[in-house]
Amino acid sequence: MKKISIIIADDHTLIRDGIKSLLQSVDEFEVVGEATDGDELIQFIDTLDPEIVVLDITMPKKSGIEVITEVKKYNNRVKFIVLSMHDNPEYVLKSVQSGALSYLLKNTDHEEIIKAVKAVSAGQKYFSPDIYSIILNGLANPELVKASQIAETLTKRELEVLKEVSMGLSTKLIADKLFISVRTVETHRINLMKKLDVHNSAELIKKAMDLNII
Repeated sequence: MKKISIIIADDHTLIRDGIKSLLQSVDEFEVVGEATDGDELIQFIDTLDPEIVVLDITMPKKSGIEVITEVKKYNNRVKFIVLSMHDNPEYVLKSVQSGALSYLLKNTDHEEIIKAVKAVSAGQKYFSPDIYSIILNGLANPELVKASQIAETLTKRELEVLKEVSMGLSTKLIADKLFISVRTVETHRINLMKKLDVHNSAELIKKAMDLNII
């Protein structure tokens, strides 16, 4: 019987070891690789051609969502299961929108993780009741979907600037803290206001908070 080939991706060794130990306890499963960051994961997917990838969202170099989005552009065979500590609606919705077939929290029971792998291998989607409620609520709530879509357009540096703006730091202090020029900070601020369709910093902070981006 052909086994279900799986790659695990998480930058925490203890978590990878725990997931690997669980999955290898099932005869039908075979862990063929372990990745510690997004770039390494993409290389492993390309070389090992797994059936399933169990990955975290927050990883160095590329996030789990970035990996799913990139790989799905040229490989529809691999199936993704997100295993995350985040139950934030934006993370859940962005994962599903990018192509993940399952989203599980890291405190999920071992039995449910095994069920998810088997279901996804069979081409089915698998979500716990809590995550399924978040998805349904998000689809019914245009603001959540809008937040997810806007967040995808923001660069890492723009998010960093947005965070500092929300903390009340001046342009000069933000520039010093991020080791960039004052002009660069202002450019990011202008781009942020355009993307969030606001006209000043106060509106920018309020809109970002309303959309739960910060």
